[in-house]
Amino acid sequence: MTITITRITKETRVGVLCGGLSNEREVSLRSGNNCLSALKRLGYENAELIDVDTDLARVLKERQIEAALLALHGRYGEDGTVQGLLELLHVPYSGSGVLASAVAMNKPLTKNVLQANNLPYAPTIVITDRELNSLDDLLGKIDWLPVMIKPLNEGSSVGVYKVTESSEIKALVEKTIKEFGGAIVEKYVIGREITIGVLEEPPAQRNGKDIWALPILELRPKSKAGFYDYEAKYTKGMTEFILPAQLSPEVTRICQELAVRTFRALHCSGYARVDMMVGEDGQPYVLEVNTLPGMTDTSDLPAMAHEFGMSYDALVERILMSCGLDK
Repeated sequence: MTITITRITKETRVGVLCGGLSNEREVSLRSGNNCLSALKRLGYENAELIDVDTDLARVLKERQIEAALLALHGRYGEDGTVQGLLELLHVPYSGSGVLASAVAMNKPLTKNVLQANNLPYAPTIVITDRELNSLDDLLGKIDWLPVMIKPLNEGSSVGVYKVTESSEIKALVEKTIKEFGGAIVEKYVIGREITIGVLEEPPAQRNGKDIWALPILELRPKSKAGFYDYEAKYTKGMTEFILPAQLSPEVTRICQELAVRTFRALHCSGYARVDMMVGEDGQPYVLEVNTLPGMTDTSDLPAMAHEFGMSYDALVERILMSCGLDK
């Protein structure tokens, strides 16, 4: 179903949906409060914060919400769940639709889309709880170290491990499957960790280029985990931001084009953030796509927008205007 809104004005009753039921609740609350403050500064006096719970449908109806700006992260918010509810209620919402949200949140499905579209990603083995009996055989196929062990459906690096010893892999895979229902074991690409914001212009503002990439942000985390983990993402001073990334003009162009191609392949809408590793040989590999990137004081997307010349408030308003995009 396509939901359209004639026009969002300063009088529109905007609900900033945040909090929710995922492991990323606290980060989402920070994103939501920041977005609401920006909307108030911009003059959207009817904007209000909504902490998402199981009674969301009732709350939206009672408060007569006309458009939803989504500041949710993780399961039950970034995975298509809330998007589906909003479509049933005919409430336009920011960001990607049900399908893109669900696929991007599921790491194995994302890799299937990448493969189908000839987009590069690191070698990966997917293991579900149904395959515990054949775990030794599956892990026996791994001939690369270090590896990343990740849950199938989480964000913000929740439950992610970087493993440098093969003897540690099995126990951590079993732990991940027990906690999250499944795991992926992914080759760790040695090189530069980068992320790229992608924006889609609202139809009324397009001028020949409807989807484009922001300046590339290189991430140099200082956490003990040795990668861009939850602590590094949301603790000030725990990550060195190199913006723009220290890449050659040619590699920069290739990575930005790859981010836009990935955005299109997953049928994302409005905005997203594409995480990559650039190997020592300059080859980029797509790690994952975040359809509702963080909007906290330490988040990546606002930093990239600022480097481009777009203020935080202007970015929030652009996100709000994505409510009018086809999903």
